[in-house]
Amino acid sequence: MPDAGPVQIPAIRLTGDSSVAIWGLNGAARLTRTLRGSGMTDIAPWSAPDMPGPFVVLVHAGYLIEDNLLRKLIASPGKYLTDPVSGYLVAAHIPLKHAAVMAEIMQRTVPMERIGLPDGLSATPLGLSEAEDYNSEIKKRISAYIIPITAANRDQIERHLFGAVYKGVTDIVTKYVWPWPAYHVTRFCAATGITPNMVTSASAVLTVLAYFLFAQGLFGWGLLAAWGMTFLDTVDGKLARVTVNSSPFGNIFDHGIDLVHPPFWYWAWILGISAAGGSLWQSDIIAAIVIGGYVIQRLQEGGFEFFFGITPHVWRPIDSQFRLINARRNPNLVILMAGAMLGRPDTGMILVAAWTLACIGVHFVQIAQAAGYRLRGQPINSWLAR
Repeated sequence: MPDAGPVQIPAIRLTGDSSVAIWGLNGAARLTRTLRGSGMTDIAPWSAPDMPGPFVVLVHAGYLIEDNLLRKLIASPGKYLTDPVSGYLVAAHIPLKHAAVMAEIMQRTVPMERIGLPDGLSATPLGLSEAEDYNSEIKKRISAYIIPITAANRDQIERHLFGAVYKGVTDIVTKYVWPWPAYHVTRFCAATGITPNMVTSASAVLTVLAYFLFAQGLFGWGLLAAWGMTFLDTVDGKLARVTVNSSPFGNIFDHGIDLVHPPFWYWAWILGISAAGGSLWQSDIIAAIVIGGYVIQRLQEGGFEFFFGITPHVWRPIDSQFRLINARRNPNLVILMAGAMLGRPDTGMILVAAWTLACIGVHFVQIAQAAGYRLRGQPINSWLAR
C-alpha cells in the first residue's frame, strides 16, 4: 500500500463570536489561544475561501468546546459537531468547496438535523463520547463538552472550566481544602490581569520566607508562609489553564520549585527545633530519613513511570486514594502543624520520618506488584483510562 504522506494541518477559520469574557477572554481570543497551544498556526476569521485546501475547519467562536474534542475534530476530515442541547452546527472539518455553505448554516439558529447537509457533502457527526480520554497532566478522565457562551451562563461556564482543569488525583489538602478559595482567587487574578508567572513568583518568595522562619524556630509564622505557598501553587496552574496562558518557562519555574523545596523545609524545621530551645531525638537519623526519604520516593515514582508507563498514583483506585495521604509536602505539613500546635515540633518531625518510611514501603510493594503483573503478561494501565 503506498505511503499516504504526512497529514496536512488544515486551515482554521472562525465564525461567530461571543463578547462575554470567560476567565478574561472572549470566545475568539480563547479559541485562538487554545488552537495555537495545540500547534495550529493558520487561524483567522472566516471570509472568502482564499486559503490552502483541500479541507478547512470551521469553528463557531461563540461556544466553549473541550480541547480534546476540538483536537479530535481537527484530526477527522468529514466530521462535524453540533450543540448537544440545541442541535445547532458548532464546528465542521469539511472540503473547502463546501465551506461557504456550512459557514452560513453555522450562523442559523436551526437544528442541523432540520437543515441537512449541503448537496454533495458527505459528513457525519462527531459524538462527544468519541473524545473522552484520560489526561495524564491533570490525572483525571476528561469528559467532552460543548457549551454556548452567554451572559446568562457565564458563572456556570467558569465554574465548569475550573473544575475541568483541577487535578483529579492529588493530596487531601489540594483536593478538599483548596478548591473553593482557589476558584475565587483565580477569578480575581484573571479579572485583574495577574499572570500565572506572577503568582508563581509570589509562591517562590513565600517558599524562601518559610525556610528562614522555620530555621529560626518561628513555626507558626513559617507554617503561615508555607501554607500560603502551597495555596498559590494550586492557583498558578489553574490560572494558566483557565486563561490558556501556559508557557514552557512557567511550567519549568513552577515544577522546579515544587521539586526542590520540600527537603529544605524539613532541614530548616530541624534547625528551628534547636533555635527554639528544644531538641530532636536522633536528629541526624531523622534528618536522613525525611530528606533521603523524599529523594527515594521521587525515584520510586519516577522509576515506576519509566518502567510501567504511568505514575503509581493512577494505577488502581487504591493507589489514587493513597495519594491523598502519601508522605509528600502537604500531608507532611499537616503532621508538622499538628506537632507545632501541641507545642511539640520535634514529635511532628519524628512522625513525618515514620510516615515517610511507611510510604517508601508502600511504594516498594506497588513496584513489586506491578512487576508481577508484567511477568504474567497483564497490562498496567491507569484505572482512569479504562
